[in-house]
Order: sequence, then C-alpha cells, then structure tokens
Amino acid sequence: MRFGMKRRWAWVGLAVSLAAAGCVLAQANDGADFHEVYGLLRTNLPGVGQAELDAAALAGLIEGFASRVTLASNTPPSTTAPPEGEGPLLSESKRFEEHFAYVRVREVASGLADRFGEAVASLSRGTALQGLVLDLRFAGGTDYAETGRVADRFLDEDRLLLEWGEWSARATHKTNAFTQPLVILANRQTTGAAEALAAVLRHVNAGLIIGARTAGGASVWREFTLQSGYKLRVATTPVALGDGTPIPSAGLVPDIAVTVSPEAERQYVADPYRVLELGQASAGLRASTNLAAATNRPVRINEAELVRMKREGFDLNQDTPATPRRPPAAAVPLVTDPALARALDLLKGLAVVGSARRR
Repeated sequence: MRFGMKRRWAWVGLAVSLAAAGCVLAQANDGADFHEVYGLLRTNLPGVGQAELDAAALAGLIEGFASRVTLASNTPPSTTAPPEGEGPLLSESKRFEEHFAYVRVREVASGLADRFGEAVASLSRGTALQGLVLDLRFAGGTDYAETGRVADRFLDEDRLLLEWGEWSARATHKTNAFTQPLVILANRQTTGAAEALAAVLRHVNAGLIIGARTAGGASVWREFTLQSGYKLRVATTPVALGDGTPIPSAGLVPDIAVTVSPEAERQYVADPYRVLELGQASAGLRASTNLAAATNRPVRINEAELVRMKREGFDLNQDTPATPRRPPAAAVPLVTDPALARALDLLKGLAVVGSARRR
C-alpha cells in the first residue's frame, strides 16, 4: 500500500537523520552500498515500511545536494515576502550619518540596474558620498544578465564579469562609474543572482563582503514537474566569474563574519536601530570575536560600538546582557544592526584614512 505524499513527508525528520548517518557511514566506509543498506533497513527496522523508507531516501537525497537541488509543492508557501517577480526590486535606499549611502536589494531581476542607478544618483545629491552599503541579505533572483548590468555600474573598464553556459556579462568602459568604497552585506539567504552580484563585486575588488556565508545557489536552474505535482529544481549550469572560477556551491565566505540569528537579522533589516530582546544584544560583541578569530589578532571595540552595546543593555562585566531599554526619544539614534554597524564603521575608517592621505 502506497502512502499519500503528505503522509510520506511527515517522515522528513527521519530522513534528515538518515542522511546525516549516511554521511558518517560514507566517511567510515566508502564501499557501503545504498541498495544493501536500504534492503537491510527494510527487513530489520521495526515499524517502518517501504513508503517510509522511500520518503526518507528521497529527503536524504535532496538534503545531500541541498545547494543544487530543491523540491517544492505547487502550492505557494505562506510568507509575508512577495514572490519572485512581484514587488519593488529595491526595498530601501537612504543615507546613514549623512555621508554614507545604503541600498537594499530585494531581487536581482530585469530593471534593477536602472533602479539602482536612480537611487544612487538621488542619494548623491547634496553632501558628497564617502561610501555605499549594498545590502543583499535575503535577496535572490535568477537574472544573471542583470547581475552584470548592476556590477557594471562599479567599473570603468571593459572586462568579462560572468559566464553561465553560452551567455556572459561584461563591464564597459565609462567615466561615471561609482568608485567610492563599497561594502556588501550578505547572509545564508543571499542566493542566486544576488549571490553572483556579491561574488563578482568582490572579485573585481569593488568591495568587501560582511555577514554570513551565502546560500550557494548561484547557478542556472532547470525545473521539472513530477507526477505528484511537486516541482524539482536542479542546478544544471554553474555560474563562473570572469576568470573562469565557478561561484562555489557551498556559498561565499564573507571577508568579515558577523554572527546573527536569521530571526534577529530580519528584525534588524526592518529596523536597524532596533533593540532586541534579552540574549540578543551581544551580537556585536560576537561579531568582534569572530573577526578576531578569523584574523588571529585582537580587535578593539570602538567607542561607537561600546555606546551601541550599552544602549542594548549589554554589561561588559557580565556573561549575559541586562534588560534592554529604549533610548530617550531625544537621543541621537545609533545603528544596532551588527552587520550594518560593522559596514558603517569600516566605511568611516576608510574615509578618515582617505582624508589623511589627501592632506
């Protein structure tokens, strides 16, 4: 008797466990045969029938190629985020501390390069910009040609940027490229064309990446409809940088790692001045610790970050933060988003160095 799809997918937890166990088995014995193991489990595992084993094997297979294979129902997921292709391509654009531009991308799709150019032009009016934060956290998309068009805005020379299959994207010679310091924010939900944008901008030395490792989904995907109605998406064609290096399927490792939970980061993205609940205020300190470990040298916490941590309620003399309090309404707002605060600190440091060199 065959179980329905819903019943079968109730065993995903078992499947993940089996997948993890399979990884251990593969490391211990490369000669283990899938069919042999499957047969033994089918015969000797109490209370588990063929339908459950099939579901576990399927989920384990998908899990094993998580960055290159996805399986989803044809029912739209319940989410507050607009589906791909709907809503504005830019979520937000504004200035921080007067001299630094901030642009947050929702999706890399046709028209983004124009919207990005308009946003930067608008932000450039008045006081001269000293840097830009390009926020690609939670951003996706599949338009790699548009990735090239956005990256082209940062380069003044003709060069190959990306290749995917028989297609490619190039930068063009120009005199109006954006050449101010750039910081790119990314996280585990940065995927597809947005992930490729972060990769190419770092590759051409246009900017640094701050945040967490990206999703590893920068590929051309092909979709197959299964008999059950589920959609199987397979990464059939890798996306490569201009020198031919494929964008890693394991994701991009940031230049400066900042550890923030996805739930907290979504709140920070919505409100960069937000004071989070107990236990989350030490994210800035964890970010400094991560940077120190990555560079094998101590990191000084600057005055701005100390003020920020104090306002979040973090007591440097204790292991846990005190109860967070909202600052008085008259206080000058300070950015509490750890990744964005790190980016702004870096841009401010570069601005100071640049000013000193011009003297």
